[in-house]
Amino acid sequence: MPEVLSQPDAALATFVDRIRAGDVRALARAISAIEDNSAHAVRLMRALFPHSGHADVIGLTGSPGSGKSTLVDQLAHEYRKQDKTIGIVAVDPTSPYTGGAILGDRIRMQAHHADTGIYIRSMATRGFLGGLAPATADVATLLDAAGKDVVLVETVGVGQDEIDIVRLADVTIVILVPGMGDDVQTIKAGIMEIADIFVINKSDREGAERVEREIRAMQTLAIRRDDWTPPILKTVATEAIGIPELAKAIDGYRKYLEGKQLLMAKKVSNWRERLIEMLRKALLDRMMRERLDAALLDRYAREIAEHRRDPYSLVEELVTGTVAG
Repeated sequence: MPEVLSQPDAALATFVDRIRAGDVRALARAISAIEDNSAHAVRLMRALFPHSGHADVIGLTGSPGSGKSTLVDQLAHEYRKQDKTIGIVAVDPTSPYTGGAILGDRIRMQAHHADTGIYIRSMATRGFLGGLAPATADVATLLDAAGKDVVLVETVGVGQDEIDIVRLADVTIVILVPGMGDDVQTIKAGIMEIADIFVINKSDREGAERVEREIRAMQTLAIRRDDWTPPILKTVATEAIGIPELAKAIDGYRKYLEGKQLLMAKKVSNWRERLIEMLRKALLDRMMRERLDAALLDRYAREIAEHRRDPYSLVEELVTGTVAG
């Protein structure tokens, strides 16, 4: 945890300046503090938030094996050609031994290691089932405040539960590939409904046309509040085929939202959901700190397991502060 986060405001301001200047070491230390759920990291995020809100946050999700990492790598290349600075947050499975990300940022996307215009960070889910690590949103905000033009967030690839990305991203890309069982049927409805853009990666494989037909068939059943029809793009990420078209489609969706005056409404909706999550976490942390230590939690759990208490009454009593015994 960066010691500077617990220091006076002047030291914190200097640290914030380093982050905003893109100092790699400062970014790494700040992200580590956020991942560790440090109380001092809240001070940092308060200081950084006024400087955020400028980056395009793009989420990429899809099943394992769909080529998300390669697509993110190529998309970063494309944006660098446009002289844009990039932050990449790659959410990986959690190691059962260390609790850290199984796939590290030093392994993936090694071609970017000498490019100061790209910052890559791998994050572990730490058991969280929504496809993102709990700290992902704060890290995206930090990279935004650090001056990155584009923040690419690659989810872990767990399937149906992986819909939390829509609460974070301005644009959500769902990646499918031909030849995965029943193709689109293997992707649950929840993840299909969040797509602003569909990408059929590895489209040189047999079955790409079938996947496209199935997506179009599903689109006829879906009604979006913004009246947008998600385009379907074909890519071969390993050969950079279709990547410029994907970047153009991303820009097209943003312009569509701006033209319909829906961009702010989308941000408001996203922040509403994130605010609820932040409140839920803050209230739970406070309750655990003030009313429910580990020993007491174990005691209540045993009493419920032995049917000496019912959990519904207990939760209500804990929330209202009327719990007895």
